[in-house]
Amino acid sequence: MNMKAHILAALREQFSVWQEVLEKLDESQVSVPLAPSSWTIGDVVNHLWAWQQRTLARAEAALAGGEPRFPPWPDGMPGDTPESLNAINNWIYEKYRGQFWQTAYENWRSGFARLLEVMEGITERDLLDSDRYAWMKGYALADILLATYDHHQEHLESLQAWLKDHSL
Repeated sequence: MNMKAHILAALREQFSVWQEVLEKLDESQVSVPLAPSSWTIGDVVNHLWAWQQRTLARAEAALAGGEPRFPPWPDGMPGDTPESLNAINNWIYEKYRGQFWQTAYENWRSGFARLLEVMEGITERDLLDSDRYAWMKGYALADILLATYDHHQEHLESLQAWLKDHSL
């Protein structure tokens, strides 16, 4: 199996596990805060979806041979840099909290499916070449996909632990 196939297989598996967990939940379960955080499962899904939009913008730009068209962050907020993560995550939380569960879930689900679809069209060479896209600033698209996997895994582990301890 080549590296592209391996990465996509891992992302498909991650997508499948998330869907399996989320589809078992009802509206009341997704609106309970995940103590000690004030975030609900719906907030976590919105958080993942907001970051997923950035990844999808990069993938679509790579496929089209252009520049990414990112969804807007608030005026004055820096891009997705390590220094700005807390501010961005707080903004995402405030913007999307209280959104209907079905909307949050469908946004995330369709976005993840679209990301997998777009990535199929990108060659392995383009996926792995850190010099291929100047707007990636020395990173390969594969790096972004691996970060997407890790991000979902981080939240999945927390969610599964919470669900285990808080059977509703």
